[in-house]
Formats: sequence, C-alpha cells, structure tokens
Amino acid sequence: MNKQLVPGDCLPSERDLQNQFGTGRGVIREAITALKQKGLIEVKKGQKGGAYIKQIDVANISDSLALFLQQKGMSIFDVAEFRETIDQTMGQLAMVRATPEQQQHLTDTVTRLEMVAKELKPDTAQLAELDRELNILLAEMSHNPIFLWVMRALQQGFSSRDNNLYHDPEFRDKTVRNWRTTSIHLIEQHPIKLQASISRHYELLQACLDKSQA
Repeated sequence: MNKQLVPGDCLPSERDLQNQFGTGRGVIREAITALKQKGLIEVKKGQKGGAYIKQIDVANISDSLALFLQQKGMSIFDVAEFRETIDQTMGQLAMVRATPEQQQHLTDTVTRLEMVAKELKPDTAQLAELDRELNILLAEMSHNPIFLWVMRALQQGFSSRDNNLYHDPEFRDKTVRNWRTTSIHLIEQHPIKLQASISRHYELLQACLDKSQA
C-alpha cells in the first residue's frame, strides 16, 4: 500500500526477511506460501529466482469477492438491496462520464436484447448474458475501477437470480423495456428519471422472486 514494493519487484531473501522481522525461517516460509496462495506473489526458480510481486488484475479481485459472497450465503434480498444502491451511484456517474462510444455500445446492446426477446422462442441464456453485459457496461461507464470489481463479483455470484426475469414472459417484456428506458434517461442525462428506472428493475426482480416462491 505504501508503494515500497511494486509489481515485478523481488522480495528480500529469506535471511534478510528473518532479520527484518526478527522471526524464524519457518514463519517466513509460511508467510511466503500464504502470499503465493492468495495470488499476490510468484515464486521463480533459477539464477534469477525469488518471490516476485504479481500484478493484481480485476479478475483476481472479482473472483475472490464472488467466492466470499457465495461462502457467506448472503440473502438474495440483501444482495438486491446492495446492488440497487450501487447501481444508483454508478448510473449517476455513468451519466456524466460515459464516452460517446460507450453510450453507443449501451444503445446497441439494448437493441440486441430487444431483438432476442422478440423471437418466437427467446433464448433465455442469451438474454441473461446480455443482461450481464449491460450491468458490467454500466460499471465501466462509471470510470471507477472499484465499481467494476464489485459488479463483476456480483454478476459471477448472483446474476442467476436476474435470469428469472427472462424466463417469465410478463417480466421479460417489462425488464427489456426498462433497459431501453434506463439507457435513454442515462444518455439524455435525466438524473431523477434514471434513478426511477434503476429502481424499477429491482421492483420487477422482487415481484418475480415473490411469484416464483409463492
């Protein structure tokens, strides 16, 4: 965190670490093993061997967060409440930060969603994947990497719940229309209307889950 070591740097030798921390060789080796398991360092062998700091990417962080959420057995309603909160913030940021190219990508992806939904026998798996793509795109449009990490994790762990919206014809049509409404409000920069359309998605999800559990 204090940038004393950056990706690509080699950790001091085991002997130097023992002297620095005033501890035994076994403790140092356990610590190195733990860092390796967490994907924070890479141990290389040979003439230039040693423990090197790895570059942590979005996928590593998102995978870890997704696994944590799944292991904790979070309530779907708690997750939906959290998602709505961050979606509201991401939406407002995306509204003012999105590039013209991202706005066009949003419009095109919603159009693809509409086209698949209008098919005689809509491919629900494809609809779910497009929904996932739209959620991640919203995070990208916020231009805040932390939102992107969290959204990827949530999509990995809980996007299957959103899939329910596309299996029921009534909710499928309403959800697709709401994505179009959301994209228009975002691009035309109507903050209050955007807020309402984002909340609408979670109202639909709540009603859909209630119906499936009745």
